[in-house]
Amino acid sequence: MSKAPASEELMLRGPAGDLQAVLETPADGAVRACAVVCHPHPLQGGTMHNKVAHTLARAFLGRSMAALRFNFRGVEKSDGKFDDGVGELQDALAAIDFMRDRHRGQPLWLGGFSFGAAIAIRAAIAARASGLISVAPAVARFRNDLDEQPGCPWLIIHGDIDELVDVEETIAWVNLLEPGPELQVFADTGHFFHGRLVRLRHAVEAFIDKSA
Repeated sequence: MSKAPASEELMLRGPAGDLQAVLETPADGAVRACAVVCHPHPLQGGTMHNKVAHTLARAFLGRSMAALRFNFRGVEKSDGKFDDGVGELQDALAAIDFMRDRHRGQPLWLGGFSFGAAIAIRAAIAARASGLISVAPAVARFRNDLDEQPGCPWLIIHGDIDELVDVEETIAWVNLLEPGPELQVFADTGHFFHGRLVRLRHAVEAFIDKSA
């Protein structure tokens, strides 16, 4: 049985106050990169403890990356209040700054789920991330006002029966991008990837293996 990752609970300095976070590092202490994971919509129960966000962190850890999950402003112990994606992007950039300071010189990846995927896409552009994983991205939040697309290796994973984010909308948007991300559509899979989390983790790990 593999050892559990080392876990550190933190309060990061964010633009609206403190941000609650947990930083996990591989049990063997070997860290070759770092990652920040963004959780789903704060007003719909999204927190850093969400199962998809947790699965993304586990995938990063499985590839010798330190993984930071954090709560956006106004969620659980994080200061501030919901800011409709504007302030949340600044929260993500603060988390990225923390990880780049903690793991100087190492590649930084981003991951996000739903609302958090939309934030992570913007953050990847602003912070010039080394890699990006977007799970069921809320395309309506960014498709019409991105000045550019992320320049890093980029994977989008979406369920074909997503009840909250229309997969056809995601496919249509991806088809407009050049060169665009890699898109994987999971069959018989809803928004929350119930029963598909192991497959999700393996898909993320495989993408990191070929891209990092």
